[in-house]
Amino acid sequence: MLKTKLTLAGREIPVIALDTLVIGTGCAGYNAADWLYDLGRKDIAILTEGVNIGTSRNTGSDKQTYYKLSIASDGADSVQEMAETLFSGGSVHGDTALAEAAGSLRAFMKLANLGVPFPTNEYGEYVGYKTDHDPRQRATSAGPLTSRFMTEALERSVSRKGIRIFDQMQAVRLLTEDGAVKGLLALDLRGRGPAGLTLFAAEHIILATGGPAAVYAQTVYPYGHIGGSGLAIEAGAAMTNLQEWQYGLASIDFRWNVSGTYQQVLPRYISVDEHGTEREFLPDYFESPEQALDMVFLKGYQWPFDVRKTEGSSVIDLIIHHETVELGRKVYMDFRTDPKGLRADFSGLAEETRTYLANSGALLATPIARLAHMNPDAIALYQSHGIDLYKEPLRVAVCAQHANGGVSVDANWQTTVRGLYAAGECAGTFGVYRPGGSALNSTQVGSMRAAEHIAMTSDEIPFDEARFAQTAAKLEPWLQKMLETTARAQASSKSYQILGKMQQHMSACAAHLRRPQAMQALQHELEDTLAALPETYIPAAEGGFAQMLRIRDTLMTQAAVLSAMRYSAEAFGSRGAGLVLHEAGEPVCAALPELRCLPSTHPGGGSVVVTEWTEGGVHSRREDVRSMPVRNGWFETVWHDYRERMRRIR
Repeated sequence: MLKTKLTLAGREIPVIALDTLVIGTGCAGYNAADWLYDLGRKDIAILTEGVNIGTSRNTGSDKQTYYKLSIASDGADSVQEMAETLFSGGSVHGDTALAEAAGSLRAFMKLANLGVPFPTNEYGEYVGYKTDHDPRQRATSAGPLTSRFMTEALERSVSRKGIRIFDQMQAVRLLTEDGAVKGLLALDLRGRGPAGLTLFAAEHIILATGGPAAVYAQTVYPYGHIGGSGLAIEAGAAMTNLQEWQYGLASIDFRWNVSGTYQQVLPRYISVDEHGTEREFLPDYFESPEQALDMVFLKGYQWPFDVRKTEGSSVIDLIIHHETVELGRKVYMDFRTDPKGLRADFSGLAEETRTYLANSGALLATPIARLAHMNPDAIALYQSHGIDLYKEPLRVAVCAQHANGGVSVDANWQTTVRGLYAAGECAGTFGVYRPGGSALNSTQVGSMRAAEHIAMTSDEIPFDEARFAQTAAKLEPWLQKMLETTARAQASSKSYQILGKMQQHMSACAAHLRRPQAMQALQHELEDTLAALPETYIPAAEGGFAQMLRIRDTLMTQAAVLSAMRYSAEAFGSRGAGLVLHEAGEPVCAALPELRCLPSTHPGGGSVVVTEWTEGGVHSRREDVRSMPVRNGWFETVWHDYRERMRRIR
């Protein structure tokens, strides 16, 4: 790791030169650095805005799931079958699906060996359960905090190896030359304003920045986390399937997914209007209270919103959206009292619902009693954040939970910019429908594949200061324009509110309910706002410069997302988690007869939507998916090729 200085935009800026820079301290970022070190790449570092702020450490659900190849005695499974499950989700590349399946056990066992408490039976088998879109019992869990346990275990491993972490550093802009990454401009958030600028020279950069967390107002992503999709977009990297998201019910005072047992214990749903009037509303939308209860139960394991289930469990999302957004009410889950229609003997429920509760030993008097029996950790989690489910209801809404699209990557998780990799949620590998828990597997396999590709295909290149200075100099006009905003700082400025306004618009017209005309208008507004931002933004304080850069990243991401959504709406109609509304369309569900949508005009599972930003603006197009690779199964040949790849490491 070499240090020098360059003058840029009239400022002397320190330069740190190294082989590989990892951006992000979630489970993907830590894993990438950990693998790089073990593969012999020691000239590495990690950069993060805050070690403790990311999604991996701060989000989860009742039973946060890790999806892997089944290895229990009765789980007759194979790499091919798991790859086909991932591929069948639609708009998924066959080579990344195969790589995720093939690497799943290797990545999983590393976590288990690092101490992540995945449960085993008395003989050591990692037994599993089914999740949505999973034909086998591939899922496992370490409880509500699975991803936190993963992150902390990997953090300990990275710490033991002495890998340098640049904390409180905001990634600002990637440096590229001839289609390859060359470094990063970063801002030290502990400095005063733009005085903390630092340049990193690196031939390899791994983006592990998480999903685009600031796109929506209603979101389960942790406060303060924005992701870094704009970095890749501005660097010229292609994006894939930005229109594909997961939305679902989540608490909003403390951001957490209310899936699984939170629903299966059959809580009472209430709404409160502006006058404080309380009403148990779900029975009003169904033929009977029992029907409402069965839909709530199904919502437990069919948690993400799905356009194919609008007459099934996803009607719950539509009703709650109607109550909160259209009627302006607050909606709560109340675990203290049984809902209407639930009899003392649990008769009248669907057989699936009653059998599940009976088999779980949960035919108990109240939702909180059932939850305490089935998943006491789910109660303790909220208690640790000042919310006592024994004493108060839980405010919920339909929230953005996970981006299934992101930066385009190949089977080594390399982007269309050479030397730039993306792993975890920021990588667009998930397609339309993904098995529950596959995101955590992808963080580990993708970051492992990126590290291996760097180690096995490249040598460490000596730092060329003169050449790097030429590359960095190309940033000077842009940086000068950005820095000029600091001279306009005003303590009373409200310029930062532009982001909140755009987030509200995105939640209203471009989430699980999509309004094409409104999306078009919003995209144009975003593009105009972005173009004018350097001249119009007025920082409010010392941190205003950093804030402006975050806003800029998010606005750029929002515009790209809208481009992909508009293209998908026209090409495919309603699909995945995107219900394209149209007043002349088909009825969505009996519960909300006024709601009409475009049907699925084309499944589009054999293609992906690619989005790129050029000087002419943001554009989206369709490309065929890469098919499942034909593999070489002859051991001697595989062994020979493997030895050749390993030569650089040894």
